[in-house]
Amino acid sequence: MPDYTSVWSDLAQTSFSQGYLDAGPYRTRYLHAGDDSKPVLLMLHGITGHAEAYVRNLAAHAEHFNVYALDFIGHGYSSKPDHPLEIPHYIDQVNRVLDALGAEKAYFTGESLGGWVTARFAQLHPDRTERIVLNTMGGTMANPVVMERLYTLSMAAADDPSWERVQARLEWLMADPTMVTPDLIRTRQAIFEQPEWKRACEMNMALQDLPTRKRNMLSDDDLRAIEAQALVIWTTKDPSGPVDEGRRIADLIPNGGLAVIDQAGHWPQYERADEFNRIHLDFLRNGHRTAQNGGN
Repeated sequence: MPDYTSVWSDLAQTSFSQGYLDAGPYRTRYLHAGDDSKPVLLMLHGITGHAEAYVRNLAAHAEHFNVYALDFIGHGYSSKPDHPLEIPHYIDQVNRVLDALGAEKAYFTGESLGGWVTARFAQLHPDRTERIVLNTMGGTMANPVVMERLYTLSMAAADDPSWERVQARLEWLMADPTMVTPDLIRTRQAIFEQPEWKRACEMNMALQDLPTRKRNMLSDDDLRAIEAQALVIWTTKDPSGPVDEGRRIADLIPNGGLAVIDQAGHWPQYERADEFNRIHLDFLRNGHRTAQNGGN
């Protein structure tokens, strides 16, 4: 067994809390670190994910930000609406979370689906958006092979949340499958074992349906309309698309930049946490003035 830290030993590095916000109609679960004297930073996970995607980032970021890693609706332990979930639904949740926190504006970092939501939120709500990080983001590609693989792995684990199926779903995220530890498998398996999870998974898989995905996708003009400073983080082994796609996105955003993390998959914030935290914090705190020293 390789060396690894568990979810709990990652969280033990900082003072944190777990709780729930009543964000309008959405009971939203969060992991929180930091305090109210610092600017709000929302961390938004990917499809079928949960707040624990960021357990290796909370401690470093809590020194400078009031950090909330959320469970999206239809995910984790948040409310699970009984209808297909599209990007406007997640945007509504994020707006209501900010209202519940009493935050006029926030910094955002989003991975995969979270990046898609972050980019759209920044486009639609520039008045509520500080700097943003788009981490192996979705929303610009509709590769049927990738979509089918993601749908098949996710629904297989929803139908039967066995150890092996949950492990296979998590291994899709990593360049190094040994990063999928027993602790991480059990954390996600417990979520997938919820009685309502199979139906919830069907609802959050809506964006893997091609017509649904196309009406939610980010166009080139959408990306050009983003006013916030944005850092696109991509990896050399991302299963959803090549580094060239990250570079294209960064070039389209007027205040965009690119950082590439080597030998990582779809979860660089977990798989290469030290490098991710350094690049990520440098950008969030200083903007593009220094962020790309460790980038591409």
